[in-house]
Amino acid sequence: MTTIELKNAITKKPDWAMAEPVNFSLEEGEHIAIIGRNGAGKSMFVDMITGRHPSFPGMVKYNFDEPYNNIRHITFRDTYGGDNDRTYFLQQRWNQMEIDEETPTVGSKLEEAYQLAGEDTPERQALRKHIYDIFHLEPLLDKYIILLSSGELRKYKLASSLFTQPKVLIMENPFIGLDAQTRDQLKELLATLSREHQLQIVLVLAKTDEIPEFITHIVEVRDMRVLPKVAHGGQTLSNPLRYSQKGQSPCALSEEKRLAILGLPDGEDTANEIIRFNKVSIRYGERTILKDLDWTVMHGERWSLSGQNGSGKSTLLSLVCADNPQSYACDISLFGHKRGSGESIWDIKRHIGYVSPEMHRSYRQDIPAIRIVASGLKDSVGLYIKPNEEEYAVCRWWMDIFGIGHLADRTFLKMSSGEQRLVLLARAFVKDPDLLILDEPLHGLDDVNRRLVNEIIEAFCQRKDKTLIFVTHYQDELPSVITNSIYLERHTS
Repeated sequence: MTTIELKNAITKKPDWAMAEPVNFSLEEGEHIAIIGRNGAGKSMFVDMITGRHPSFPGMVKYNFDEPYNNIRHITFRDTYGGDNDRTYFLQQRWNQMEIDEETPTVGSKLEEAYQLAGEDTPERQALRKHIYDIFHLEPLLDKYIILLSSGELRKYKLASSLFTQPKVLIMENPFIGLDAQTRDQLKELLATLSREHQLQIVLVLAKTDEIPEFITHIVEVRDMRVLPKVAHGGQTLSNPLRYSQKGQSPCALSEEKRLAILGLPDGEDTANEIIRFNKVSIRYGERTILKDLDWTVMHGERWSLSGQNGSGKSTLLSLVCADNPQSYACDISLFGHKRGSGESIWDIKRHIGYVSPEMHRSYRQDIPAIRIVASGLKDSVGLYIKPNEEEYAVCRWWMDIFGIGHLADRTFLKMSSGEQRLVLLARAFVKDPDLLILDEPLHGLDDVNRRLVNEIIEAFCQRKDKTLIFVTHYQDELPSVITNSIYLERHTS
């Protein structure tokens, strides 16, 4: 029996559509992985399936009523946090006094989703407990939604959607932002749901090595065209350049561009000691995030920062980037100056290039990509000072390095999530910073672009005295230039 069928489907938006009519069917018992390059059209294809990108009548058919209620689509684009995220700004997680007391908590929203999803049966209660255990949600139930880290936000959205028991569950990049243990547990949970419940699962994946075993078929989207569905295990991917830490694949960064990065002029001299934390502790209410942390980063070192979801990685980085007001109460020195000794946050930020899921989430203005990149020159989320032509030329140079020069005039919200991430990466590099802080920089990037970005990072850090802090939940994504590592333990109280 056919669950969903698209037959010669075209959309009502000819100026923003697939390159050719779409033919696709989801048959009963099938579970699909949709793959393809960044910007290939994966999200648009999903929007056609769900009706968000409307087609002409009769081109999309479902074997069930009320598709809106029976198809659950979870997108993990970091730009968006949901209906309760309208007032989100970059530093809000660290400024709890700014939060409206009526802002919902994780527990209240999950209970609301659970109650709306159906009758409170022992079977559903057991499923809820299982989901809470897998995602370690119990300690988060009293936490405001707006204070969740990127990984915690993904767990919350997954849990609330799984409660609704739809017929078809569509998830875009569900594994990014999750630590390794949680990724494995989520795959097991999805496999169980696919076997024991009448639930068909569609995953949209940027990382082709994350296709779970329960997936039965793969659909590749290439150049705004939906290719024929093939059985999982027998497909030949059109993209021969797969990410490989061992360097077995061809370079994604051309030798000409690599030499251009290496040939950039040296920056100004900075202090030998970039970061020093002395017994730093951070608490929010009854919750301990960091406890008695000692950490020193010297000029030219390249660090990996890791830890489970909720262990305090983003909080640590907020102290380094001067976004967290608690830094003034801690014994912290940045670039040779003790916090609170008179330097402004702009004195600190001018040395730092930064990208993170929180930053991605805070960019919601639909402005041209080149203006997003140029905001990195001014250390602002928006662009309030107009750059001169020389500064715009630097922006175009870095966009070309990241392979997105053709997107300079495209507005931010018209791009795919992966294209947005490349724009924000160019923003981080544009002022040639002394300290690069890259928090999950490869989120949502396809195999080729992940390799490209790491090769850019490696070339950049081969230059004199460049310092790096790199955060990832995937150890095989660490660039080869890493010299030091720090692992944060999650505190239970």
